[in-house]
Amino acid sequence: MIIAFHKPYGVLSNFTAHDGHPGLSGFGLPAGVYAAGRLDHDSEGLLILTDDGRLQARLTDPGYGHPRTYWAQVERIPCGAALERLAAGPVLADGPTRPCRIRLLDAEPKLPARQPPIRWRKTVPAAWVELTLREGRNRQVRRMTAAVGHPTLRLVRVAVGALTLAGLAPGEWRRIEPKEIFQK
Repeated sequence: MIIAFHKPYGVLSNFTAHDGHPGLSGFGLPAGVYAAGRLDHDSEGLLILTDDGRLQARLTDPGYGHPRTYWAQVERIPCGAALERLAAGPVLADGPTRPCRIRLLDAEPKLPARQPPIRWRKTVPAAWVELTLREGRNRQVRRMTAAVGHPTLRLVRVAVGALTLAGLAPGEWRRIEPKEIFQK
């Protein structure tokens, strides 16, 4: 069984609550599924859960290089040089990241409002960037954008492979077929 779940902000990627953050147990997910990868409590978006250990390993093993696409709201508007550094793969404390696809979004994407909302600052503009990574280190997108001088304010995973978040509101889930992830 494979589940696509829209993980809300503030929720952990496991079933047990911890440090005041709720887990996945309150969303009526089927028994026996576990997250294939994770999103930190302060990130939102597409989380795949499965009861298939081989599929879970395939989705999380960096050797397979499955693309994961994120929309990140960042402080200030990144210049071309910052976007080029992100695309090339900045060096983080744990080593260089792989090159990624990056683009500055023309407008704020249509997303459900986040609770609590992002703090708005009158003198510091924000921008949205889309990043597609083929590796998944701990807090990688946040560390990458900070490394080029644009800290992440909000982070939403919108796709894993061919599967997108479309049609799922925060807290909603649906069963999917493997072909929905691995389509070309």
